[in-house]
Amino acid sequence: MDNPAAQLQQAVQLHQQGRLEQAKGLYQQVLARQPRQFDALHLLGVIERQQGDPRRAALLIEAALQVDPRQARAHCNLGAALQDLGQPEAALASYDSALRLDPQYALAWDNRGNTLRRLGRMPEALDAYERALLLKPAYPEAWCHRAILLQDLGRFADAAASAERALASRPGYVDALLALGNACQALERQVDAIAAYDRALALAERADVWCARGAALKKSGQLVAALASYDQALRLRPDYALAAHYRANVLRALGRNQEARTAYHRALALGCDTVEIRFALAALGEGEVPAAAPSAYVKDLFDQYAGHFDRHLVEVLGYRTPLLLGELLGRHGLSAGAAGGQPKLLDVLDLGCGTGLCGPILRPLAQTLTGVDLSEKMLDKAREPGLYDELACADILEWLHGRQAQWDLVLAADVFVYVGDLAPVFGQVGAALRAGGLFAFSVETGKDEGDGYAITPSNRYAHAPDYVRATARAAGFELLEMSPAVLRREHETDVPGQLVLLRAIR
Repeated sequence: MDNPAAQLQQAVQLHQQGRLEQAKGLYQQVLARQPRQFDALHLLGVIERQQGDPRRAALLIEAALQVDPRQARAHCNLGAALQDLGQPEAALASYDSALRLDPQYALAWDNRGNTLRRLGRMPEALDAYERALLLKPAYPEAWCHRAILLQDLGRFADAAASAERALASRPGYVDALLALGNACQALERQVDAIAAYDRALALAERADVWCARGAALKKSGQLVAALASYDQALRLRPDYALAAHYRANVLRALGRNQEARTAYHRALALGCDTVEIRFALAALGEGEVPAAAPSAYVKDLFDQYAGHFDRHLVEVLGYRTPLLLGELLGRHGLSAGAAGGQPKLLDVLDLGCGTGLCGPILRPLAQTLTGVDLSEKMLDKAREPGLYDELACADILEWLHGRQAQWDLVLAADVFVYVGDLAPVFGQVGAALRAGGLFAFSVETGKDEGDGYAITPSNRYAHAPDYVRATARAAGFELLEMSPAVLRREHETDVPGQLVLLRAIR
């Protein structure tokens, strides 16, 4: 065939049929005779990307755009290749060029949203997806990508609804089923999550879906089934670090400690977070017990739970610590009724305030109420009732540093389950309290903390009562009360702890 136009037409037909190698050969023949033929350069670049060579794809599409820079599709395809190359800013510029040429280009809006999401520019990404959907309401990819973004934003119910919209247009869309499962899992709808993952796996076996299914099974207490799911994920992708880590967690939860140690070392070899794995190994008796849980681990944990944290604590775990600490304060004359209608006189600090479960208890006592927490998503929930005068996202020790004699009452509900060595925080709280100020908190107690503290199988610290007393005394506190209490339930078992009230006596 000597006619380049006919060769190009045949190449496009073969390309549309998925016969990439044959189409590629014909595009190359066209370019051998017409090196600046726009369509051949552009579409050959598209094939290179389809075959896994985004660098070659970008070079070819850039050459095509030198021939004709007014082609929106080529700018969009260049953006996709640049995104593959890890150049999101350049990709974004290409999508913007496409949209300047064609503001009605739904695919470019969707791709722009994906790039903005990877850049962490979430509101702009959401706007881009919604612009794509205005132009093309039955656009499954945009609905699915929107669901993933909403999941990242902690809007789990909206994420589930968006995934359902994607599936309404394409019932066999595996990515949308994964997004639906992830949203249901975050909403504590584990049965629905597992059903979505099973639908996805019936369509295509994917390691990420097996891994997500394992997480849902673990959360629903089906540990043996969860282990099997992680095994399937690792069968498909032996170097899947996240699945290796989660598999180790399940083995530990099953009490298969030696296998768990081996699995954690495998996860380390695959590149999992060293600090978090070492923390888990310490709980299994390997290495020294760290002074505190890794900050990134605690932050990620609570960012994930922010959307349903209160309901999970109260309905699933029977969590009562804020109420119990309120009763402890009441026994020592600090309660809403004890104020007798007088002006509120206390400056109160809620350490590790989370979603603000202690806010209703502390607000009636407070002239000012300040909360500090590592998780911005938890703080977003704490802001909603308007009970706090100030909320700060920070590590509590770093935030307390240098703050002298500012509060009359400091409370820490279920915070020290993530702190082993209490001496630094006791010292900082002592300095931050005014003379005679009060410090109320809870600690868990267990079987293995000895004379100090230990990590429990749930990755939480337990503290010996004598250790708490000695550390408080060394930090300049007087012990007003230490009383045993059931703080929550875990796997149908009561979790014992202590409620503690100290007074600064410096």
